[in-house]
Amino acid sequence: MGYAIIAFCVVFLLIASGLLLLFYREAMLQRISEVINPHPKQRTFLGAIQQTGSSIGGVVEQFQNVLPKSQAEVSVVLQRLIRAGYRNESAVKIFYGCKVIVPLLLCTLALVTGLAALSPFFVYASALGLGFLAPDFWLGRQISNRQKRMRRGLPDVLDLLVICIEAGQSLDQATARTAEELKKAHPDLCDELGVLVLEQRAGRARSDTWKHLAERTAVDSIRNLVSMVIQSEQFGTSMGKTLRVHADSLRTQRVQAVEEQAAKTSVKLVFPLVFFIFPALFLVTLGPAVILMMESFKTLTDH
Repeated sequence: MGYAIIAFCVVFLLIASGLLLLFYREAMLQRISEVINPHPKQRTFLGAIQQTGSSIGGVVEQFQNVLPKSQAEVSVVLQRLIRAGYRNESAVKIFYGCKVIVPLLLCTLALVTGLAALSPFFVYASALGLGFLAPDFWLGRQISNRQKRMRRGLPDVLDLLVICIEAGQSLDQATARTAEELKKAHPDLCDELGVLVLEQRAGRARSDTWKHLAERTAVDSIRNLVSMVIQSEQFGTSMGKTLRVHADSLRTQRVQAVEEQAAKTSVKLVFPLVFFIFPALFLVTLGPAVILMMESFKTLTDH
C-alpha cells in the first residue's frame, strides 16, 4: 500500500508539472525575460494573492474542455451563475473545470485513505457521481442564499427609494442613489440595481431594464415590484405611493412568515420529545421502582 501511494504521488507530480509547463509557458517566458532584463516593480501582498488566485483559476479553466456541453446547457449554467452573483467571463469555465477536478480529488482521497479497497467499483462510482454533482449543489446553495439576502434587504431599499422620490428625484436617479448608498448594507441587491442603472445609461427602456432585473434575480417579491413599477409607469400613478405600499406589504409578509414558523414549533417539538425526552423521563421515574420490584422478587424466590 505504501508503494502504491508513493507511485501515485510521483505520477501526480509529473502530470501537474506537465500541465504547468503546457499552460504557463508564456508566463515562464515572461519571468525569464524579467530576470534577463530586470525592471524595478513593487509587489504588494494583495497583488500576490490576486495573482495566485487567478493562476489557480487558470489551471481550473483548462479542465473545462474535457466535458462535452451544448450551447443550451452553457446558457442555463451562465444564467445560474449570474443569479449567484458570478458575472466574470471565466465563471463558466471554472464551473465546468470544477466538475472535472472534484471527482478526481474524491477518487484520489478514496485511494489514499484506503476506502477503495473495501469495494472499488462502488467507491469510485460514488466519488465520481458526487464529485460531478457537487458543483451543481454548491451553486444552487449560493443562489438560494443570495436570493434570501435580497429578499430581506428589499424593504430597506424600497424605503430609500420612496425617500428619494418624495424628495424630488426621478425613479432612475433614486435607483442610482439607492444602489450607491446601501451598497455596504445590502451588496447583492444593490449590485443588481447597479446593473439596472448601467443598462438604463446604455439606452435601454426603463421597462426592459426592470424586467431584466426580475429575470436575473428570480425572486418573487422583486418580480411583484417590477410588475407594479411597470403598471405605475403605464397608468401614471404615483410611484412613491406604489413603492411605499409594496414595502409595507413585504414587511407584513415577513411578520406572517415569522408567525408561521413560530406556530410550527409546537409540531416540530413532538419528535424530539417522543424520541429523546420521554425515554429519559421514563427511565428516571420508573427506573427505581423497577429495581425495587426486581429486588423484592429476588428475595421472594430465595426464600
